[in-house]
Amino acid sequence: MSDTDQLVSGVLEGNRRALARLITRIESTRRDHRAEASDAITRLLPETGKSIRIGISGVPGVGKSSFIETFGLHVVEQGHKVAVLAVDPSSPKHGGSILARNPGAYVRPSPSSGSIGGVARRTRETILAVEAAGFDVVLVETVGVGQSEYAVADLVDMFVLLVAPGGGDDLQGIKKGIVEMADLLVVTKNDGDLQKAASRAFQDYTSALRMLRGGDDVWRPEVLRCSAHTGDGIPEVWARMEAFREAVQAAGRIDERRAEQAASWMWDEVTSTLLAEVRRKGGVGDKMEAAVRSGKRTPTDAAREILKQFDLGDL
Repeated sequence: MSDTDQLVSGVLEGNRRALARLITRIESTRRDHRAEASDAITRLLPETGKSIRIGISGVPGVGKSSFIETFGLHVVEQGHKVAVLAVDPSSPKHGGSILARNPGAYVRPSPSSGSIGGVARRTRETILAVEAAGFDVVLVETVGVGQSEYAVADLVDMFVLLVAPGGGDDLQGIKKGIVEMADLLVVTKNDGDLQKAASRAFQDYTSALRMLRGGDDVWRPEVLRCSAHTGDGIPEVWARMEAFREAVQAAGRIDERRAEQAASWMWDEVTSTLLAEVRRKGGVGDKMEAAVRSGKRTPTDAAREILKQFDLGDL
């Protein structure tokens, strides 16, 4: 039995070592590892797509790690298997949480270096890997609010934005586009001295969401409150996520969205692979960049000169 055969059979059996090995291959930059990972994912593809993919985002300090811990444990208690993946090139490698040690969960931080686009590329394949291993709830976590949120939106079925108590002041710190992407907003830290502030934030974000997002006949985004410390509101958050999945699945939107994401993924692979190959050859590219920087060649003319290496100079 080949290494790939062992990886595939191990993942299908839910073997965590095999899953970890496959994800390591997915994250590797070695060509032989990438080829092995691609082959394995292709063979696992019929066993994928059965999860709900949820993006979880929020500014630093919102309590995202605590939320994911409490929320993940609740979902596991409901009989589900939860995988938590991170999409952020600066995300630290951690795994000491209670959730990470739970047999019904799998926590995999992203590599600690690389671009958002590169990490997102690997996360797409990792989602398929954990689905093939039997995880039916996949949480894709980001660190902070910024470029990574837009990358995550192209990976998941539902985008959830966590917001902290503070009301109107916090609205200034979150980009309008991020709020517009959200299918669900969750006000965190709804407990103790922050409970009143959480209630005000709930009202403020509800009003803001009403102005920014009108919703449609299938799903209308809403705002919820919860406390990762006490667990209050966590069951309601999961219930709304299930309601979202039921609504959009009945309307055929999940299949449509995933088809669009798959097509986008293909073109991203073409673009990134071609660019990497151009840079790998160096030589002409370095000379043309120097010529452009010095003003001796136009960017368009220089680009055509580079593309001649691939018989694409006439484009």
